[in-house]
Amino acid sequence: MTRNELLDLYFMDARAKLIDLAAFLDRVDRGSGDADFRLAAFRDSMKELAGDQPTRARDVLLSLSDPTSEPIEKSPGKGAVGAWKKAEG
Repeated sequence: MTRNELLDLYFMDARAKLIDLAAFLDRVDRGSGDADFRLAAFRDSMKELAGDQPTRARDVLLSLSDPTSEPIEKSPGKGAVGAWKKAEG
């Protein structure tokens, strides 16, 4: 497909998602208390969108994913939280 055909098909959907992301960040910024590691991970992942390589989706996913390969002894929670909490220190 041409770029214009792709824009015709997907632009409005992408536009709506971008507005949803902006609204999400606005709500989080208006919230009280400190944010946890997920907000920092989210903001870091958004930097991948500014790239010009056709690997942005992969790069965003990897920026939110745990890169370690060693199993942990015990899970810190019941389920996935959508972002990797980098080791501190």
